[in-house]
Amino acid sequence: MLDPAIKPSAIVRYLDQYVIGQEEAKKIIAVAVYAHYRKIARAQADASELAKSNVLLIGPTGTGKTLLCETLSRFLAVPFVTADATSIAQTRYVSDEIEAILQRLLDKAGGEVERAQRGIVFIDEIDKLKGGAGQPRAVSGESVQHALLKIMEGTPVKLASGQLLDTTNILFICGGAFVGLEDIMAKTHGYGFIATSDGDDNQKILERLNSRVKPTDLFEFGLIPEFTGRLPVIARFQDLSRDMLVRIMTEPRNCVYNHFREIFGNEGVELEVDRRVFQQIADLAVEYRTGARSLRGLFEELITPILYAVPDDPGVKKVEIASIFTEPRYLRG
Repeated sequence: MLDPAIKPSAIVRYLDQYVIGQEEAKKIIAVAVYAHYRKIARAQADASELAKSNVLLIGPTGTGKTLLCETLSRFLAVPFVTADATSIAQTRYVSDEIEAILQRLLDKAGGEVERAQRGIVFIDEIDKLKGGAGQPRAVSGESVQHALLKIMEGTPVKLASGQLLDTTNILFICGGAFVGLEDIMAKTHGYGFIATSDGDDNQKILERLNSRVKPTDLFEFGLIPEFTGRLPVIARFQDLSRDMLVRIMTEPRNCVYNHFREIFGNEGVELEVDRRVFQQIADLAVEYRTGARSLRGLFEELITPILYAVPDDPGVKKVEIASIFTEPRYLRG
């Protein structure tokens, strides 16, 4: 259960240590989580039933949706599992796959039902379930949306183990790239003038209104109204800039640069990588259009031959990398 002393701002500060950018999305999710666990506490106190605010994350691949959810679950110390909507749709028995997801949540909770019933389930690629006329895949996608409805709003589910798991207080977070949604929004959003006392306020209000995803936008995209209604909180993730990609590799507490500096440090070797190297890697990631997903792989590809050689050469005390296009410098003590 969320500590009563924890406020949304504390959640955002923790997320900032691991997730670069997406400030607005962090605030929306922090408030949603704060409200969710406060509702649980209140319901336990007065036995009232309050509607659950599941969350929909919309943004390009590699912008940090899964990372944010994983980091959030660590902060809250609640069991957390991920699933792909496409995998669920490709399963012949959808209900069995959904039960398997909840079983994994229970396993993550160490078999403690009460703890599992306060966990978080993240379902990615939810946009792949969109409906559409004449598309066989869309039919299965809509059936998955219907299958997810009950567990997202809250219902007891009997697992294969025979245990009963109530999903009423499980927070469901769905994510997807929603390619093409921008075009739909461009047609349906027409806020052009709002009068306030401050011109800057005008612009901020307009930007917020025109960037807000409406339920009707999601209907037109292909999600059924009932399913969209189970996701009242919507947070949008923005494309990562080159500078943000560089920061992802160098700033978070668990960033790839710190990870390998520690590995080299255990060998008694200092690793120094010029900022230009990270900029070059970021340029490749932008070219590949993979967001942050390819950053670690690209950096490890650069480091692998160096880390292979260094342990066999005890004379090396420092390694300097100035560019991905030049050989590293090995400095000896």
